[in-house]
Amino acid sequence: MKSTKLGSFLIALVLAGVGFFILPVLNADYAMAAPFLAIGILIGAGVVLLVSGANSTTRTTNSSPVQSDERQTLYVGNLPYRANEAIVRELFEKYGSVYSVRLVKDKQTGRRRGFGFVTMDPTGADDAMGKLNDNEFQERILKVREAKEKTSPDNSSHAVE
Repeated sequence: MKSTKLGSFLIALVLAGVGFFILPVLNADYAMAAPFLAIGILIGAGVVLLVSGANSTTRTTNSSPVQSDERQTLYVGNLPYRANEAIVRELFEKYGSVYSVRLVKDKQTGRRRGFGFVTMDPTGADDAMGKLNDNEFQERILKVREAKEKTSPDNSSHAVE
């Protein structure tokens, strides 16, 4: 928060400096620059207050038990080959906030392989797993599970399964 206030203060100084130093260069007198100096300081003070208020709200929000930073990735199997990311997103958004949808494609043909991954908030993910797993979607029975970390054979990198 100190860096935010410092940044706001620097913005105020820049605005004040523009009003105070640039106008005289343009053949205006210092009396014309005074209002710009005052406006720059007031704008900077306003920014500091707004940022301080926003940080206080964020701090209060972060103390609640549900955090918006948490995400859960789901494996979605047996998808219809014609389903695209937008359709899958629409299906899962009924249960919570969806952050990303990635449908896996064959590297050689570029065709979808019938499975993918949906990243969403944990509460929505639990709800989606309960409601969508073993249920029909576009004439296919979906398999919806929590995605697991898969290690590569050399154990040097991880990929989501």
